[in-house]
Amino acid sequence: MTEDFFKYQAQTTPHPLALKISYAKGSYIYDTSGNKHLDFVAGVSACTLGHCHPRVVSAIKNQAEKYLHVMVYGEYIQEPAVELSKLLAKNLPKNLNTTYLVNSGTEAIEGALKLARRATGRTQLLYANNAYHGNTMGSMSVMGYEERKNAFKPLVPDCFPVTFNNEADLQKITSETAAIILETIQGGAGFIQPENDYLKKVRERCDETGTLLILDEIQPGFGRTGKLFAFEHFGIVPDIVVMGKGMGGGLPIGAFTASHEVMALLQENPKLGHITTFGGNPVIAAAALATLQELTETDIIQQTLQKEKLFRKLLKHPMIKEVRGRGLMLAAMLETPEIASEVILACKDQGLILFWLLFEGRAIRITPPLTISNDEIAEGCKIVQNVLNRVK
Repeated sequence: MTEDFFKYQAQTTPHPLALKISYAKGSYIYDTSGNKHLDFVAGVSACTLGHCHPRVVSAIKNQAEKYLHVMVYGEYIQEPAVELSKLLAKNLPKNLNTTYLVNSGTEAIEGALKLARRATGRTQLLYANNAYHGNTMGSMSVMGYEERKNAFKPLVPDCFPVTFNNEADLQKITSETAAIILETIQGGAGFIQPENDYLKKVRERCDETGTLLILDEIQPGFGRTGKLFAFEHFGIVPDIVVMGKGMGGGLPIGAFTASHEVMALLQENPKLGHITTFGGNPVIAAAALATLQELTETDIIQQTLQKEKLFRKLLKHPMIKEVRGRGLMLAAMLETPEIASEVILACKDQGLILFWLLFEGRAIRITPPLTISNDEIAEGCKIVQNVLNRVK
């Protein structure tokens, strides 16, 4: 199977981890040799409730026995998609009440950017340096990492960078700006949080200039930071919120949410302003609905902040310079990228799954399932400590 993996399946890097998967349950992934691996990554923040959560699996099975795909998005009334959109509206601020369901986070970004241009009649888009919003052409156009973009240029025009947390750059938001798109917490850059009421100041400047504020909650959303959405920590409300990753309980989904009035602009002039065949797929919507119900009907989200405290208590070591992030969106910062890679690979050999961040080589990603237990946190942190003690 390893030979076939490298021969027939396209790769994203020269040296993938190539772990042979047998099955996964809860906080563990099991390989074909019978070894178990404690998962501190959760499919890169995607498996919010762990692997094969019973409520999610049951929802998938129940829906799969009723119907699968029946019609392109937006034509037929399908209960899972309707109920998911309704429950999102119930748990979001009142102006975020209409959701467009798509297949992935990057597709949701594309839809949000199109909607902003359509709503304002403007073309200029601002984004943050070191931002990551996905890898399609539109999403790459608002990615703040030129080295990764150069091979694919020219991209979408009229996209310009600002620096996250830099208040002086807010003057770049003008009456010509359709939208500024920001990650609520910068992910690939190293889990950088907004400081000094930065997001409030962005919101104020957008209001002054008639600019839409798009917040990318693809990573921090769905409870990962101790709130259902991370922007709730910062006392602001975006015009469009984008979600994905942890939304589907392990299945592929994305969405963007805005007011009914704004979202209705995609219906006419032109009609079919944004279309998708498989967006709102009933099986995936059922999984996402079960995930959201579990998050909102239990104290899992509230537990996240207590689990953060435990991680911070147990991840104290001379080689760990700081632990960034919030909730269970954490990054342990080491001195060099080489040390970080050594630790990640050594922990893999010891049965602990860690991972890298896109643009910050010194970081070790720690984004476990929100359902991880305190004992499992202690187990994984002990492996990290033991590995760090052996690093020269």
